[in-house]
Amino acid sequence: MTGAGEPLARVLRAGVRQLGNAREARLLLAGALGVGVERLTLEPDRPVSRAEEARFGQMLASRMAGRPVSRILGRRAFWGRDYEVTDAVLDPRPETETLVAAALAGPAPDRFADLGTGSGVLAVTLLTEWPAARAVATDISAQALEVAGRNAARHGVADRLTLLKSDWCASLAGRFALIVSNPPYITQDEMAMLAPDVRDHDPHLALTPGGDGLDAYRVIAKAAPGHLIPGGHLMVEIGAGQAQAVSALMGAAGLTAIRVLPDLDGRDRVVMGRKPGEK
Repeated sequence: MTGAGEPLARVLRAGVRQLGNAREARLLLAGALGVGVERLTLEPDRPVSRAEEARFGQMLASRMAGRPVSRILGRRAFWGRDYEVTDAVLDPRPETETLVAAALAGPAPDRFADLGTGSGVLAVTLLTEWPAARAVATDISAQALEVAGRNAARHGVADRLTLLKSDWCASLAGRFALIVSNPPYITQDEMAMLAPDVRDHDPHLALTPGGDGLDAYRVIAKAAPGHLIPGGHLMVEIGAGQAQAVSALMGAAGLTAIRVLPDLDGRDRVVMGRKPGEK
């Protein structure tokens, strides 16, 4: 790395050469400086202090050792907002925005539930888009619920979100117009094939239930009708090749109007079903 007081542009060039990835180097330098990434272009001659450069060097070393950029920075952009991520929660993926879009395509519920909330991105994002709604978000991990709580506070929805330590619906009370979930769905055999960024850094509990990857859907599909109002919807994210099996589970649980929605890459990503009856 370069010496103290070097111009930002020169420090960035050195970082790009070291990392071999211009986009990631820019994100890390912006994080080290505590500025938005757009400032790197606007202030190419800004002096970089010794402490800032050392912090940037540590970030580069961490990335070269395989740690994902989002975990180095401690945040991930999702639906246009930044969310805190820690080693206790799944790193939100862009394809999960398909589930948000599906929920927002329907009427705003008075009350909804998010099962296995992790960092809280689903519950918090939907609450920010539905200012009159309230939600309950469950997770089996107390550490994950702490992260979700901080994200709710960051985005001003903490007063409308109840966080509940629960194994899916086990401790859930009441009925909701909507239940959403992005459960673990990677099969045991697929775990070995995951990219190291995912396999070695996301909590395994949030990635896979083991076996065929469908255990969480079996529990959720069976329990959800008892927690939905008539006409309420269940929406879940799915993995590759799971649309038919998850649709069958919803149908067996008595849900109707079952639909499979694709993500932006055309892959089956969301399965949704409706509890029969009128609201």
